[in-house]
Amino acid sequence: MLELKFKPFPVLETEHLLLRRITKKDAEDIYAFRKEPEVMQYIGKPTAKSVKDVKELISKIDDGIKSNSNIAWGITVKPSNIVIGTIGFHSVEKYHYRAEVGYMLNQNYWNKRVGSEALEAVLRFGFLSMNLHSIEAKLDSANVASKKLLTKFNFVTEAYFKENYYFEGQFQDTEVCSLLRKEFTKLDLPK
Repeated sequence: MLELKFKPFPVLETEHLLLRRITKKDAEDIYAFRKEPEVMQYIGKPTAKSVKDVKELISKIDDGIKSNSNIAWGITVKPSNIVIGTIGFHSVEKYHYRAEVGYMLNQNYWNKRVGSEALEAVLRFGFLSMNLHSIEAKLDSANVASKKLLTKFNFVTEAYFKENYYFEGQFQDTEVCSLLRKEFTKLDLPK
């Protein structure tokens, strides 16, 4: 079974990004994109109504990190310290060496390779540092951009659930994609 230790908190650095621990000081930055319907449209959760909502979310993230049950990073573009997105393993099945990855970005950073660079760093951490065997992503079937990002890293569709998720008055489909460590290590990614 996996034994996770997120102390000290693992800061991840890429060529352009710094993925760091989210603090309550980041609440305004995160609220700026979690209040936007376009950003939240495929998340299956309501838009943030206040900075207080975001502070409560940050407290839940902290609890997961302290209990070594899940982890999330704030995405910043170097040298700025402003959080322009979040990414993390929201659900970890320690017994099965499997985790679910999730992410979102301020729409000002869509289609600028930020999501790709952040996901690569988190996948590398998940497989090589956390010792995960597989990583899954659950997405709204209408989220074409997220599907394209996952496909870039060799995620494959494992399941497709018709109208299994009820949100804001309608049933939505869910696609479950996954990536095995052996498939990730086959990718021609810079070290």
